[in-house]
This record gives sequence, C-alpha cells and structure tokens, in this order.
Amino acid sequence: MGRGILKAVAEVFPDVPDFICHFHFLRDIGTDLLGDHYDIIRKRLSKHQISSKLRYRAKQLKQATDRSPELIDLLEAGIEDNPLPMTSLDHLSDLTIYTLIKWTLEGKSQGNGYGFPFDRPHLNFAKRIRQLHSHVALLKKSHRPPQGHKPTIKLHSDLQKIIKDKVLWNAVEALEKSVLVFERLRKAMRIAHPSGRYGLNDEGCKIDIRTIEYRVKKFRTWLTRRKDYSKSHDAKKMIAQIDKYWKKLFADPVTVQTASGAIKIQPQRTNNILEQFFRALKRSNRRKTGNKSCGRMLRTMLAETPLVKNLQNPDYMKILLKEKTSLAKVFAEIEIETLREEFRKAKLSPEKIPKKIKRLIAMPDYPEKLMKMVKKAVTLSESN
Repeated sequence: MGRGILKAVAEVFPDVPDFICHFHFLRDIGTDLLGDHYDIIRKRLSKHQISSKLRYRAKQLKQATDRSPELIDLLEAGIEDNPLPMTSLDHLSDLTIYTLIKWTLEGKSQGNGYGFPFDRPHLNFAKRIRQLHSHVALLKKSHRPPQGHKPTIKLHSDLQKIIKDKVLWNAVEALEKSVLVFERLRKAMRIAHPSGRYGLNDEGCKIDIRTIEYRVKKFRTWLTRRKDYSKSHDAKKMIAQIDKYWKKLFADPVTVQTASGAIKIQPQRTNNILEQFFRALKRSNRRKTGNKSCGRMLRTMLAETPLVKNLQNPDYMKILLKEKTSLAKVFAEIEIETLREEFRKAKLSPEKIPKKIKRLIAMPDYPEKLMKMVKKAVTLSESN
C-alpha cells in the first residue's frame, strides 16, 4: 500500500491486476488506529518495571508453596465451590497470592499468533494488573489482624504506584474504545478470527467476496453515522483508507485466456498462502546467516545452545573426544548419579509451575472463582 511499491508495480507490471491482501490491510489499518495508545501502555508498564516485581514476589512465594504441595489440592477443592473454613484459607495465603501473580503474568502471552493489532498482550496484561490489585486489596482486608499476611501487604504496595498512573489507565480506556471499532471491521472482513489458531497462516473464512464487500459497506455506514465521527481523526483516517483501496480489496474475477478458452479466476484475498513459502525460506536463511531478524530467537535460547555448532568443527571434536571415537562413548562415561542430581535441581527450579496450578491459572475467570471462595470462607467465619 506504500506509494513507492504502487508506482513500481504499475510501471513494471502494466495492465496486470494488482490487489491488496485483506490480512495485511486489516493489520495496517489496525496499527494506525490502535498503535499510539498501545505504545503508551507498553512504555508505562516498562517504566514501572512491574513484570520484574511480580516475578520476584512469585519466586519468593514459590519456595513456600513447594514445601506443602498438598495445599494445591485444598485450593482446587475451594475453587470447585467446596466451602473452606477460615483456618484453611490462612494456610492457603501464600499459594493464593502466588497463583494470582502467575495468572496476571500469563496475560503477557495471550494471543493467537497473529501479532499486533490482532493480539494485544500488553493491554491484556494491564487489565489483569488492575484485577490483581482489586483482588489483593480484598485479600488484605480478609486476613486477620494484627500483622496480616506480609506477602499480600508487600504485593499491594508494589501495585499502588502503577494503579495511580493516570496516563496508563487513560490510554487503556481509549484503546479499549478503539478496539471495539477495529474488532467490528475485523468481523466484517472475516479474517484473523479471534478464536482462530492459524496465526500468520490464516487464509480467512471461505466466503463470497461480495458478501464481505457488503459487510464492510455496512461497517462504513455504521462508523460514519456515529455521533462522534466528525470529531474523530482516527475514524476519518480509517474511512479514508477503506475508500482509497476499495477497488483493490474487492476485485471482480479476472478473465484468463487458456488453450481451452476463457476462464474466470477469483483472486485470493490474502497472500498469507504464498507467504508461508517465503517464511520457510527465511527460516532456512536464518540458520545459515544469523541475521538481525533472528534476534528474538537468540535472546531466548539456552546459553549453551550455540556450542552445538562447535560439533561441526573437526579441531573442537578432537579436543572433546580425546581418544574416543564417538560422542556416545564420551556420554557413557558420565556418572549417572551426577545426571540424576542435575535433574533433581532442575525440578526444584522456581520457574517450573506444577501442572495443577497451570490448570488453575489457565482459567480466564480464575480470580473471580478465587474471590468467591474467599468471600464464602469469610462469611462462614463471621457466622461462627
């Protein structure tokens, strides 16, 4: 959609039909609509260093919960609507806060692989932080005096500063309003569906192009008739883009002359199909060149992973093997107890989350169920 590429295509491929991918059009229009507010959210979250604070608190609490694994079963029972006495709730304090923190951090990984603006992990994370604060405040009140539960008090203190950040929450509110508009257009174009699991390989719904065109017309009418349209720069810009590229988005079938006569071909409405091929080529090229686009992979891989490349170096292999003829013989000399000890240490890693806890924090409504359990326990305690 850039001016340069449009002019180049017109000159190099005269009289050749030129269309626009629905996925990329929707992505670009969404980036323009949501990008500014999303950047503010991302920068404000980074400024408060809230992720590192939450991870630090979780690491401390994980050590305490590891000492009493039976508490996870007790928490599961409470979540399943079995009433718990206040004494049991007191024992669950560390685990409760730990799971709430982990649930909040999970917000950063929410998405379906489409990338921004379809996936908005920083917005999800910010919204979960706000929920975490309200739930922690309730837990703080529910703990018995005089000293209360220290981890809850500390976490509440960590959250106070970010909750008072008006710039952040104004951006969240503005972004959520814009998201409603973007999601309506996304639904009309029937591509990158929110419940989809194909990510960048999404080909869109199998639907007639004229039906999609009709839906987008309805969206355009709805947006231009809104009371705030005349004052909304973003909405006007969105409509201008839709109008500008309309003919390239909703193309008539192309007539092609073949040996058996003229046939009509409906152009694909996304080039994601072809891009899958190019992505495979890029992956292969990254393995050979290690260019900048591999930065994320390099940052997240295990520190020792690059050493595997040394196995292709004959001099390195001579040093590694010494007088042995194969790696298998080298590995055979490793003491089994040493290996088992390393595995035991790995199991004690604070980053390893028990499967039962993973199931709990995977629930979108986990905090609500947890608070329901707490309120029942408090009510039961007061009635006794």
